[in-house]
Amino acid sequence: MNDRDSVRLFTALWPDPAARAQLVALRDAWSWSPAARPVADAKLHATLHFIGAFPRDSLPDLGAVLATVPVEPMRLRTSGSEVFRGGIAVALLDAEPSLLALHARVGEVLAGFGVALEGRPYRPHVTLARQAGGSRSPARSPALAWHADGFALVRSLGGSYEVLATLGAGFT
Repeated sequence: MNDRDSVRLFTALWPDPAARAQLVALRDAWSWSPAARPVADAKLHATLHFIGAFPRDSLPDLGAVLATVPVEPMRLRTSGSEVFRGGIAVALLDAEPSLLALHARVGEVLAGFGVALEGRPYRPHVTLARQAGGSRSPARSPALAWHADGFALVRSLGGSYEVLATLGAGFT
């Protein structure tokens, strides 16, 4: 499959403006090392599943099936911050049952389209920065309370993101 025949996709919890402002405050409370590359405000999100290259001609079918995935309203809260191996600074999110259920339901749909799912257990998080080795999280993190009742299908376009569809009841 070449670049003209495919699109690079992921599914994510896409924050509304109030939640985005909280994520920005959390990101900005860190002490970043000189090499760190903080994630731009507009790109802050919590990935559900990375899809990667997906056939362009199957995109309408994927969107239609994802639109049928039930989404229970959830309240996302941070459970800490850390730097993952590879220098990825993250805000960890509580693994609440409705979030884990949504992750599983979306994964079932993707597997039905032949998408290879991540083998590691799902660790809900928001990436705050890359190349963040040596950075320090704040001693006292700003509170994050993010209400989500939907998710997004997002296209990655060489450094920018395009929300292709918002899915779930009452998504804002």
